[in-house]
Amino acid sequence: MLRNGKSSSQLQELLPCAISLLRHFRPSRKAFPVHNARWIPIQIAVYTGHNRLEGKIALITGADSGIGRAVAIAYAREGADVAIAYLNEHEDAQETARWVEAAGRQCLLLPGDLAQKQHCHDIVEKTVEQFGRIDILVNNAAFQMAHEALEEIDDDEWVKTFDTNITAIFRICKAALPSMPKGSSIINTSSVNSDDPSPSLLAYAATKGAIANFTAGLAQLLGKKGIRVNSVAPGPIWTPLIPATMPDEAVKNFGSSYPMGRLGQPVEVAPIYVLPGSDEASYISGSRYAVTGGKPIL
Repeated sequence: MLRNGKSSSQLQELLPCAISLLRHFRPSRKAFPVHNARWIPIQIAVYTGHNRLEGKIALITGADSGIGRAVAIAYAREGADVAIAYLNEHEDAQETARWVEAAGRQCLLLPGDLAQKQHCHDIVEKTVEQFGRIDILVNNAAFQMAHEALEEIDDDEWVKTFDTNITAIFRICKAALPSMPKGSSIINTSSVNSDDPSPSLLAYAATKGAIANFTAGLAQLLGKKGIRVNSVAPGPIWTPLIPATMPDEAVKNFGSSYPMGRLGQPVEVAPIYVLPGSDEASYISGSRYAVTGGKPIL
């Protein structure tokens, strides 16, 4: 019996998922802290659904990998069909789709750039065309680059960060609203940076603050329509965005300064997306959920 309660035979069943995840992180394994590596193989596959989203339709952006993938898998195991919007990582998106379909649910793949206004409308239109409506909208896609000086950030990168991270959320919400029935849910991914901005992630942190504010305002605006709006503020979660956009030294120490002394895995964030998407959260709106390994967001 393993320390997470799994038998050796059950571990064998998890190996395909572990291999997939390790392949997913392969470009940055040298930078991945050894004391955290033990969290990779076991935890990703242990989410167990309880039909809390049975029959629901979810549109999730940025779901080819990282937090978005973990949420898509959790939603599928809870009984939801899933539409996945992503940029151009087709192999990663297909892997997510395999996990969704393995849970017995349908998965629609929607590649394209959310920084483009038309594509924001297209993903909503295609989701509704396929499934008839949208019950849960998860705005999770994000872009970030780290810089140590303001002068290093050019105008195009600043605009791209805002177009991808916050303007796309506005456009997708606006496009999706006519197809979201009463009782639907919008969940936006903010960040611990919305409360404690990292100076090296100036543009990204600014958008995450905007997302927290947008969510709080939209929750009030849509309350009378019976549509709930909440946000999740992850802390140091290991996703492909980290090694791809941060300096090696920052990657090496990522999460070590947080109270739990380690980074988190996407599967450790996914459960908090399930509750606000479910009917059990019928009076929960305008809230922000911190998943930060003990660092408070006040």
